[in-house]
Amino acid sequence: MAQVICIANQKGGVGKTTTAINLSASLAVFEKRTLLVDCDPQANATSGMGLDKNALRRTLYQGLLGDSAAQALVQDSAIPALKLIASNVELIGFEVEMMAAAGRETLLRELLAPLRPAFDYIILDCPPSLSLLTLNALTAADALIIPLQCEFYALEGLGQLLQTVKRIKRALNPALEVGGILLTMFDRRTNLAHQVAAEAERHFKDLVFKTTSSTTRPPRAPRAISNWPVRSCTPV
Repeated sequence: MAQVICIANQKGGVGKTTTAINLSASLAVFEKRTLLVDCDPQANATSGMGLDKNALRRTLYQGLLGDSAAQALVQDSAIPALKLIASNVELIGFEVEMMAAAGRETLLRELLAPLRPAFDYIILDCPPSLSLLTLNALTAADALIIPLQCEFYALEGLGQLLQTVKRIKRALNPALEVGGILLTMFDRRTNLAHQVAAEAERHFKDLVFKTTSSTTRPPRAPRAISNWPVRSCTPV
């Protein structure tokens, strides 16, 4: 039975998709059956996996609306153990169409239920907001990983996210736990990065992972996972 891990933070540009893709690829390289679910209408995880999001016929959107079974949405990747449920801009419509629907927060959990026995891990990549899609991902998840960028306003929105997690635990998903906080874009050369890390550890103690996502060079254009050498798929 798969463990479902949600990668979420309502701030944009903190490394959610990068974390989701690298974690999924790392697990798959170690022969763990892994499913990456792109829950973001921007569909960067889909593009990062080497798919043309504009050419897709079936995406998460059709699954959430009940127009397609979960098994029909699963696609292969360049790594045999890694599969994908893709997304595209159509997913924006989910927020509008299901706004008044009963049980709208549990649709993703219900969609993924038949797939859980077939995988060891299911990784959910969330949009940069506390939207209905993110609520669905948190309701479906066993654990939450929060990428936290080492910049000035890093901790500002974290309290709001953790309050949302508490509400979801009370109302929708009592099993949800915060798996950890991952410091991303950690530049060891700057005092600010060390200050943010120290502040995060002071507030959240053992929840902060010892592993960080570091940056010491300017941003580069991303490569699809199909173009990665296997040695680059190291644990996050």
